[in-house]
Amino acid sequence: MSIRQPAVAGSFYPAKPEELKNTIKKSFLHKRGPGRLPQESNKDRTISAVVCPHAGYQYSGPCAAHSYIELSKEIPPKTVIMIGPNHTGWGSPVSMYGEGSWQTPLGRVEVDEKLARELFNNSDIIDYDETAHRREHSLEVQLPFLQYIFNQFKIIPICMGYQDLETSTELGEAIQKTIEKKNVLILTSSDFTHQEPQESANKKDSLVINAIQSMDERQLQTVVKENRITACGYGPISAAIVASRKLGADSATLLQYYTSGDIINDFRAVVGYAAIKIT
Repeated sequence: MSIRQPAVAGSFYPAKPEELKNTIKKSFLHKRGPGRLPQESNKDRTISAVVCPHAGYQYSGPCAAHSYIELSKEIPPKTVIMIGPNHTGWGSPVSMYGEGSWQTPLGRVEVDEKLARELFNNSDIIDYDETAHRREHSLEVQLPFLQYIFNQFKIIPICMGYQDLETSTELGEAIQKTIEKKNVLILTSSDFTHQEPQESANKKDSLVINAIQSMDERQLQTVVKENRITACGYGPISAAIVASRKLGADSATLLQYYTSGDIINDFRAVVGYAAIKIT
């Protein structure tokens, strides 16, 4: 059975386990993070999906920590369906890593092979394809955070090369059909505007955030395309909105937003980061 090895350990996040745990801890305690560490809770799950950024932890870790601390307040999911963009161009349009496991410095996480097969059978657009995941960082950087807050869980990683409305809708509907009445979380990975001045990034990202808060995948797709917004994971977010709404979710809450400029105090060419929960 295949084991997906880390591709960005030592660059996006520390490769040594204790250093990695300490970096995650600092993300939670950072001034732009939640300011506190997660604690185990037995509250019923209300969160259907979250949006998390995927830059290096020094930049986006404190933002991502806002989504993860919200997840830590509720009963852990049995499985996390992770949906991210395809940055490499490798693989098929919608690539699922449906067998085996993923390795991180904090240990190994098994793929939920049974649920993955069910999802595959419910979809005409998902392919079993590991090549898209070999060098892709958008989902890999989420795993150490998940391992930090949850003791045990499985994953289904999905990489989207096609992010159009039709593809996103079909994927979202297949996920909804597969996970209804199951203890499954949808995690989407996206950074927002890339390499634009702070003022421009803030304006464009507010359009994206407003569309997500409206729970409107069509509006999200429209504002991204009409305003040439470089949010890299708008397709995964669209799919999560479709699935969540069909599962009964009706609210999307912005937990944190800032840019890389706010971290390094250079506002000439920034990247936007947002943490959002759908309930």
